[in-house]
Amino acid sequence: MVEVTVTKSTQRRITTTLFACQSFFGATTILAFTLMAVIGSRLSGSDSAAGVPPTMMLLGRALAAYPVGWMMDKVGRRLGLSLGYLLGVLGGMISMVSVDQESFWGFCLGVSFLGMARGVTEQVRFVAAEVHPVDRRAKMIGLIVFAGTIGSVGGPLLVGPSGKLGMVYGLAEFAGPYLLGAIFSGLALLLSFSFLRPDPLDIGRCLSAGKAESITEIPTRALRDIFSGGMVRLAILSLVIGQLVMTLLMVITPLHMDHHHHGTHEISLVIMSHTLGMYGLASVTGWLVDRYGRIFMVVVGALILVVSAILTPVSVGVPMIAVALFLLGLGWNFCFIAGSSLLTNSLGSEERGRAQGASEMLVALGAGAGSLGTGIMFTAGGIMGVSGFGLLLSLVLIGAVIYYRSSGSNVTPAIAEAGD
Repeated sequence: MVEVTVTKSTQRRITTTLFACQSFFGATTILAFTLMAVIGSRLSGSDSAAGVPPTMMLLGRALAAYPVGWMMDKVGRRLGLSLGYLLGVLGGMISMVSVDQESFWGFCLGVSFLGMARGVTEQVRFVAAEVHPVDRRAKMIGLIVFAGTIGSVGGPLLVGPSGKLGMVYGLAEFAGPYLLGAIFSGLALLLSFSFLRPDPLDIGRCLSAGKAESITEIPTRALRDIFSGGMVRLAILSLVIGQLVMTLLMVITPLHMDHHHHGTHEISLVIMSHTLGMYGLASVTGWLVDRYGRIFMVVVGALILVVSAILTPVSVGVPMIAVALFLLGLGWNFCFIAGSSLLTNSLGSEERGRAQGASEMLVALGAGAGSLGTGIMFTAGGIMGVSGFGLLLSLVLIGAVIYYRSSGSNVTPAIAEAGD
């Protein structure tokens, strides 16, 4: 194990760097996603192909998460995250050129690279957590999730100006957002490579070995053994089910509102409410998780998802739908942060990268399944059918918590220290 001196200033510098990187890449993601379906339709010449680029992005996210996570356990977090941001630069540049040259499959390749970058950079929250003691990890995860607010708010505001910027340099208007996204990814690459020193992996190892925290290092295990642990399974269920329920309802709500003759302004207000629920209170959520426990907050998140699933089909009025979608985002937020913290505390420093990478792959597949399946459910059963399935999944998560708690599933020393 590399010996490093862990100081508060070092922890603060690394956390600030990760926050800035996540903010830059969050803007990159929103810039890429905002016009993706429109570009796909135009380049292919068919509305039926509009969903292909987003699907390619999700596949890229799922494919890269585990291999790069495995690599992070071997060469460190700094190089792994830097590779992720480099993929973001390449994806942005390929997408920009493809849009300018009107190449549909080239554009699909570019957004696949952007998806790979997303699969890697979703692990930033875990990296921020491992450089801090157990009782502050959820707060750090919440802080990094909150960084997504900057991208979610700033990204859409930059789409128009970035298009004009691209035209200044002779590019097609829709190529501009991908040029700006590549620049943002490049800034994140520069920051991560320059300032993530000492490597967060070495800091995590030293914290795990520190007697002051009374955390016993978990021996490195095979992935199958890791996933056999009750708390690891519960953490992943929280992440995947929270993501799946959120995707099912969030994706279909604009179409549901359109069927009831709501305009783009009303739909935008509802999605804005949803985004606020997802990211706006993330820092507070982290504090609540550290204060009241990870498993308790998973249950709270699942209960909020239950309420959201019940409220969504109750009324077609904008205020009620906005409340339902706000609660949907908040329930996801609780499940996501609590589940992420529970997973981090269930793993040894030598196995976090690949296990967290595998969990990100499952989350991406869950998002893909929700995105592809919600339309089918809506066609068959309307908003009641989609909401009913979301309600069922949320109850499954609550049932899983009851099962694992009552069966006395194995709890790592780190979790025991955290009160879970």
